[in-house]
Amino acid sequence: MIEENVSGYKLPRFEYRKPADFDKTVQRYPVVIVGGGLAGLTLAADLSTRGIAFVLLDEDDTVGVKGASSRGIVYAQKSLEIFDRLGIYEKIAQKGVAWSVGKSLVGQNDIIYEFDAAKSSQSLQPPFLNIQQFYIEWFLVERINELKTGEIRWKSRVIDVEAAQTHSRIKVETPDGTYWLEAEWLVDCCGLASGVREKLGLETFPEKGTERWCISDIRFKKELPLERWTWVESPVNDGRAVWQHPMADGVWRIDFQMKIDSDVEYISRPDVCEERVRKLLGHNEPFELVWVGPWASRTHLLDNFKYRRVLFAGDSAHVFPPLGARGGNSGIQDADNLGWKLALVLKGQAQETLLNTYSQERRPAAIHNMDLATRSVRFLSPQGEGQRILRNAVIALAKKCDFAQAMVNTGRLSTAFSYQDSDLSIGAGESIPNLALELKNGQKRKLVDYATDSQIMLISRSREVLQPLQNKAIFKILIIGQQEPDDILDVDEKIADALGIRDGSIVILRPDLHVLARFKEFGHAQINELMHRINYVEREE
Repeated sequence: MIEENVSGYKLPRFEYRKPADFDKTVQRYPVVIVGGGLAGLTLAADLSTRGIAFVLLDEDDTVGVKGASSRGIVYAQKSLEIFDRLGIYEKIAQKGVAWSVGKSLVGQNDIIYEFDAAKSSQSLQPPFLNIQQFYIEWFLVERINELKTGEIRWKSRVIDVEAAQTHSRIKVETPDGTYWLEAEWLVDCCGLASGVREKLGLETFPEKGTERWCISDIRFKKELPLERWTWVESPVNDGRAVWQHPMADGVWRIDFQMKIDSDVEYISRPDVCEERVRKLLGHNEPFELVWVGPWASRTHLLDNFKYRRVLFAGDSAHVFPPLGARGGNSGIQDADNLGWKLALVLKGQAQETLLNTYSQERRPAAIHNMDLATRSVRFLSPQGEGQRILRNAVIALAKKCDFAQAMVNTGRLSTAFSYQDSDLSIGAGESIPNLALELKNGQKRKLVDYATDSQIMLISRSREVLQPLQNKAIFKILIIGQQEPDDILDVDEKIADALGIRDGSIVILRPDLHVLARFKEFGHAQINELMHRINYVEREE
């Protein structure tokens, strides 16, 4: 059933079904996920592909948020690669708008900085793709239902949580009443106002920012290039910033920076918004206002993304100003980091201490994103005369100097974080793009095809060097060569260069396509180090 939302978008409505738990003693599940947003649904889809049973609890019966369903729109290459692995990228690509060119402007049309992210890309996915957030969530729900590994329970609101050392207990409210269930691992993905986090009494140190913006989703016929434009100072917005992005369904997202002391109800009134849009597009250009809503920047950050057997992902763990599309992409990449680790632990192939590296890796990623987003806020809204003088000097120099151009790129977008300081990484940590591969037998493959389970990938030109680990189920051995039918061809050595492989060396890739290690030699010492890093559990294979 499709419901017409008051915001002007059409959202699906999913059927609530009474859980079987009402008729049983308290049931324990391997994983319980709270929250059906980007982070929760990505994790559920990830666990589905790895054969890990779960229950996802969502208090609503749809995707998006009623009255605010547009929300996030920009999905970075790393997130798109994750969606390719999960089996929904083609749907996203057909519906959304791919782009790579971004421009920063002052005045009416004075370009002071421009980039094309496609020039340096090796991935099968575009640098960026714009699509309304609810479509991503919708496609994830469909994929989860298709795989039938876990269960989504709609209209199920968590009203109490008890976190023990060995499991968690969760009390759930439904249209049929309340019940309790237990989780070996509880993952809180229920967002900014997390009830789970509140029940556990965990502090996030929130700060409310001074930024005020008005989001405007517009449909019009005027031909514009499929690029992201950022006016650092726009004359049609009283010298304040304006962002312009293409989206799915022929809709454009236009964000107007407002005065700090703006009345949010007034600035988001349709008639007030329409007048701003007329100034930008031209008074004779017809358009349709699809959706409008205000936002204000704020931040918070948990000290640790793991508490006993509760893990926190997405906005439950971290919130930063929504500049650079860092919120949704960070939640997606939280799930990507967590899914394979949970799978290895629950399959008995790794000790549960492996999950300590989740917070160790994703919290620094959140801090990095927060720093970049906050820097953009300071540039767009200088606090004090000193910051304003510096901002104006940077704008003046941007046409001539590379360093100033980098500083004026206020919409520096989300990229994959390098886990180089993690206990898991051995002098590595960077993300490898989703490379196009061809096998000796003629098959066309993608690197993500080898990351659909929870195996650690060992890649080398030498079959002999990997011989000691070929019978261990936790590892997937890939050979760059021309001897066996499933060898990866690499005539021009582009694959080896992208992986950082030299003659006789080995690269070890995690299931999230981050480099765990590179070794020039691979003997007993290196194998022992690898086993220690991944918290490997020795058992009969």
